[in-house]
Parts: sequence; structure tokens; C-alpha cells
Amino acid sequence: MISEIAFRDLFDLAADCMLVLGADGCIKEINHIGHEQLGYTRAEMVGQHISRFISSEFSSGIAARIAELLKQGNLTFESAQVRKDGSVLPVEISSRTIKLEGENAFFSVIRDISKRKQIETKLRESEEKYRALFEESYDGLFISSPSGKYIDINLKAIQMFGYDTKEEMLGLDLAKDIYADPADRKKIIASVNAHGFAEFEVVAKKKNGERITTLCSFTAVKDRSGAITAYRGIIRDITEKKRSEELIWRQANFDTLTGLPNRDMFRDRLGQAVKKSDREDLPLALLLIDLDQFKEVNDTLGHEVGDILLKEVAKRTRSCIRESDTLARLGGDEFTVVLPDVSVTGHIEDVAQKIIGRLAEPFQLGDEVVYISASIGITVYPNDADDIDALMKNADQAMYVAKGKGRNRYSYFTLSLQQVAQNRLRLINDLRGALKHSQFQVHFQPIIELTTGQIQKAEALIRWKHPERGMVSPADFIPLAEETGLINEIGNWVFREAARWAGSWDKLFKERCQISVNMSPVQFHLNVNMCDDWMKYLAELGLAGNSIVIEITEGLLLHAGAEVTDNLLKFRDAGIQVAIDDFGTGYSTLSYLKRFDIDYLKIDRSFVTNLEKDADNMALCEAIIVMSHKLGLKVIAEGVETEAQRSLLASAGCDFAQGYLFSKPVPPEQFEKLLKLNNGPHLNS
Repeated sequence: MISEIAFRDLFDLAADCMLVLGADGCIKEINHIGHEQLGYTRAEMVGQHISRFISSEFSSGIAARIAELLKQGNLTFESAQVRKDGSVLPVEISSRTIKLEGENAFFSVIRDISKRKQIETKLRESEEKYRALFEESYDGLFISSPSGKYIDINLKAIQMFGYDTKEEMLGLDLAKDIYADPADRKKIIASVNAHGFAEFEVVAKKKNGERITTLCSFTAVKDRSGAITAYRGIIRDITEKKRSEELIWRQANFDTLTGLPNRDMFRDRLGQAVKKSDREDLPLALLLIDLDQFKEVNDTLGHEVGDILLKEVAKRTRSCIRESDTLARLGGDEFTVVLPDVSVTGHIEDVAQKIIGRLAEPFQLGDEVVYISASIGITVYPNDADDIDALMKNADQAMYVAKGKGRNRYSYFTLSLQQVAQNRLRLINDLRGALKHSQFQVHFQPIIELTTGQIQKAEALIRWKHPERGMVSPADFIPLAEETGLINEIGNWVFREAARWAGSWDKLFKERCQISVNMSPVQFHLNVNMCDDWMKYLAELGLAGNSIVIEITEGLLLHAGAEVTDNLLKFRDAGIQVAIDDFGTGYSTLSYLKRFDIDYLKIDRSFVTNLEKDADNMALCEAIIVMSHKLGLKVIAEGVETEAQRSLLASAGCDFAQGYLFSKPVPPEQFEKLLKLNNGPHLNS
């Protein structure tokens, strides 16, 4: 038996409060730590009822606790003591019944659990925060069992999959009920088990069967032994993001109008085809398709009809090639076809001819029937070039040859074409510097009034004196100027030179010599303010509008868009007269002649050349002259080289003529001498 002294020592040295209560609940004994942690002396506590030192929250239940203790013999419960200073101390009380001097008593150990309570509070707060984050997260969150069933899932994920409650989803099998492809979960779990983490894009099923694209991140939850007890997952619906990315990708790589690959995607496809050709040692063909007459359709019927036409062209061309071939739209009216694996040229030609044939068929575009054709340039890899850029240049050169041969046909690239193209490129580069280096000249060809034989007008004609090539024909450089847009600058220069000389001669001679200048259709589209600029310059020179005549082609009237119409009407209102050049070779109608108030028709030299031998040509010239006079127009015959031609035209009533019979085009100083001879005494003094 432990002695009373030894028990007292143990009692007082205990780390927890120990006390003895009588059956009435009064304190009979308490150890040192017991009264000290409450701030009392032993004397202050012994004899007092325990309820005095218990928080009011718990004191009312003391009687019930004593009754329960008497019944059970021992009892452990949480309570709270009140210190002398009024502060509350959370405690855990463990009591058991004892006999003290033959009467019931209670021995209690009271442990300070304030630190434990603080930890519990922090854990509870942490759990609440975690639960709040879990439930209110922008992303879907879930926990699944190792077998793949949901253990917990937040509101965002529930809504994402189209369910109404958490209970509906708990227990669902991810592989069978959520993933569109059950094999996805096996791949994910294998990666998580190997690396502890995995992130995958997964196509998932909603409750209604709808598919969504999700981004899923998984981590494994392991116990102390390293065994996986669960998987935590974050899931985000990226369906709209994927759609946006797909849209951006399509817009970056496909033509929005036709749905065909665009230039960038075409280059990628062509690059892949070249690599495949190298691997398999099979040639490929590149076809560059340019639509003939497309611009006229756009200008005449509008861009909306033009867009419909391009869509139909894409459909028809697609029907002419294999599924493995690539059809792309480079922009405007240019398309390309890549034909891989072509071991014989016959297949290439069959495809090219099919495309030409299909595109030559009429297009029914709403109420309009449209006819176009196609010019196709063909080049073969690796025969013609060893890289993509060279192939493109080759196809472009071959396409221009097809156009030059009359369009509606195809042409193969050859080395001679390359030489022509290089020469053409050098000529374009030289053309850009021709104005700057004063290489252009204006020559004037007299236009004679047939009834008097006097020079009444002259046509201003540009000449290019190249420092190395010598005189370059306008037929060689004007098309290049139109193609590059330089025609606007060159055309303005010709006008200003012609006007400057006209002003000089206007002061020198009593009789005005009207000067005509040729205008390219391209100028009308490049410079909408052309008429205003020209009239301003004429005013600076003190010249009236009718000092100048502009010569245009029949085709310009036939396809006159807003820019053309506006400028022509401005010219008319300003007094500048208009002549139709090469009349009879195009498609003008009488309505156009009246609509634009045309002043002169110039009979093309092809009708004049055989005038003496060909009765039909004579009849045609007579008809043009009679018709023109009936409409109030004057007629100028071009290319008159013999006295017989002059005589026949004069007898038919032709008003004016020009040609080598009278004079070839000459420099302005020489033309001025002709004017002096022509005017004689009519010089201004």
C-alpha cells in the first residue's frame, strides 16, 4: 500500500488538476496545480461547491453528471472552468466514484485542453476554408476512389456535367459514365501512378449526352505506406476555348470565303508534299490557276456576285481532283492545286484540262449568267525546281504564258520561261527608275483634218530610251506599268508633258492644236481624283479643258465601275473630250457612246490597212462614219499609210486621219516645225 505521505506527494506533483468531491459536490481536496491554474489558494477552494468554478454554460448540468457518475462508476466529459480573474479554461474531466470514510465521493482528474481546443478550432476553420474553396471554386473539383468512382465533387463540376445534385454523381464511374472514351481513364491513371501527377484534355459526357472538352489535372493521395487511397482532380470546361482556338486556327489557315486552305496553309501542305516526294521518289505537280475576266465580273456585277462566283469556282475545281490533292486559294482570283504522286504527265494534263473545261461552263449566279475561263501554269518537282519559292515562281511564269497565248489554256514551265521572267523582272526594276532618271520622252503624231489637209490635233505617245536596251517599245513596258501600278505615275507624267507643250504651242500659234493622251483603265482605279488634278494643272497653264482629249478603250466602257463612271463624267463636265481608241475591235454599244458623251471614234488600223482591197472593210468604215455622224461624233482613222487610203476615207466623209502617210510620231521640237509649216502665216506675233 502506498503511504498517505507518498500519495500526497504524487497528488501535489501531478501535471493535471486532481481533486476529491464529496457526494454533495463540494471540494474536499485539491492538488497544487488544481488551485494554481485557476488563480486560487487551496483554502479558497476546499469546501466550495464545484459549480462555483465551472462555467455557467456547464454548471447547470453538474447534478445530472453526478447522478450519471454514481450510476456508471466513471465518466469523462468536456467542460470549462472559470478562473479567479473571470477567464474561461476549457478542460476535460475524468471522474470515478470512490469511498471516503465509508461514504460516496468522487476522484476527478481535470486536464487543461485549451491548446487542443485551439488546434481543433484551427483544423475546423481550415476544413471550413477548404470546403468553401472546394465548393466555390471556379474549376470543377472532385475526389475519386482508386476504382474510379466519385467520393466527393463540388458544385461547379456538378453543373459542368449537367447534374442537379451531388447525390446523383456520387458513385458514378468516371470511365463508364463521364469519359466519352473509357480508355482515357486508363491512360490518365497510368500516368498518375507513374509520376504522381497527370494533365490531359478529355472529351466528357454530360448527363444529357452532350460532349464537352475538359482539361483534367489529377494527383494521387497516398497513405503513410505509399498506397494510393484516392485521386484528387481539377476539371475545367475548355469547350469554348477549344472552339475559339479552332476558329482562330481556321481563320489563320483557311480562306473564309471558300473554306479552302489559304496561302500559309498551302505553303505548309506544299512543303509536306515536297518532303513526301523526296522520301518516295515520286514527282509532284503544282498548278497555278488564274481566272480570266473575273475583274470584269466584279466591276460589272459587284463584289457580292464575285464572291459567289469564287465559291462556285472552288466547288468545280475540287470536283476535278483527288481527295489526296490540295486545292487552295491564294487570294483574289488565284487558286493552286498540288498533285502529289504524279508519275506520268498525262494525269497532270487531264486534271488541268478538266479544270479548264469545268470553269468554261456558264455560271448561273442568281439572275445572272456569267462566263469566265482559266489560265493555268504548271510546274513539276523536282524536275523544275528544288524549293517551294522557286516552284511558285515557275508556276506564275507558266501561267502568264498561258494568258499571253489567249487564255483558257494551260502552259508548262520551261527554262526559257525563266529567262523571259528574269528579263521581265529586270525590266520592271528599270521601269521604276525611268522617270527619276528622265528616260521617258513624249513624241507627237499629227492628226490631219481630211477636208483641209491641216494639222488640227496630235496624239502624245510615250517613248522609253533605255540606257542599255535603247528604245523600248510601249508594247513591252506599258503592260508591266499597269501590272505594277506605275502606270498612274507614268500616265500623269505624259499628261503634264502633253499639256505643257500644248500650252507652249497655244501661245505660239493662232490655231489651237488639240493634244490627245492615252489612258489606261488601271489609271481610273488607282486615282479617283485624276480629273481634279489634271484640271488644276491645265488652269495653271492657262489652258481650257478642250485643249486635251483622252483616249480610252472600248473595254473600259463595257465594264465601267463607279470610279470609271465618275471620272469620265468629271472629264466631260470639265470640257475635256473623250475618244474611243481602236474602235471596232471591242464590244462597245451605242448606249455607252451616248451615256458617256463620247466625242471621237478612232477606226482601228486593222480596218484601214486593207481598205483598197477589201470591200467589207470599206463598208465597215463607211458604216462607222455614218453612224458616228448621226450620233454627233467625229471620226479619226488610224494607220493611214497610202494616198489611196486617205482618198477613200475622205470620200466616205471621215473627219480626221493619222498615220505614216502624214508623219510618224516625232519629238516635240520636230512636231513644232511641222506646225510652223502647217500654220504658215498663222503664227502669233
